[in-house]
Amino acid sequence: MSTIELRTMAFAGICQAIHQVRNIARYGSAEESDVRDCINTILVTDPDHPREVYAQGSLEDGYQVVIDQLGDNARKDVDLTRYLVGVLALERKLSAKPAALSMLAERLSQVKRQQHHYDLLDEQVLANLASVYSDVISPLGSRIQVVGTPVQLQKKINQYKIRTLLLAAVRSAVLWRQLGGKRRQLMLSRKAIVKIAAQAK
Repeated sequence: MSTIELRTMAFAGICQAIHQVRNIARYGSAEESDVRDCINTILVTDPDHPREVYAQGSLEDGYQVVIDQLGDNARKDVDLTRYLVGVLALERKLSAKPAALSMLAERLSQVKRQQHHYDLLDEQVLANLASVYSDVISPLGSRIQVVGTPVQLQKKINQYKIRTLLLAAVRSAVLWRQLGGKRRQLMLSRKAIVKIAAQAK
């Protein structure tokens, strides 16, 4: 894969996670396998290759969101745009704070140890990952306001999933930046990114 293809893959990873955030906030549900794949990216902290972060075939919805949000059609979702802008801003703040990065690594290593005893979607694991987002990531910048159906947003398990998925989105944003991703490319290379996303889907 070329650098721009890898970068588009990581960007699709961000979109995949915020797509699940939107589904849970609005409808209270998302495909379990999609949520699991997103969460798994958080725990792949030292891959030999960027492709190892994502399960085979796990980014289909993410690539579609890339096409919808950056393409020339009228299918843009204002909530997804806000989440995307918020995640990229938080990642920039995170990357500039070595203490926060160190704390993040420490907290994730604790969750990895827990992984041997619990399923990834166990409420305890979700609660711990959600608290990593709340304690380490969220205080770095403007809070991402998640909008949806009040009855869904009030459920504890949905709150845990949403915060965990935002953490997964930040994880993909970290990879995107490591691969040379910059916000201006989303405008300047928009057509190339959309074309790669369409081919990868």
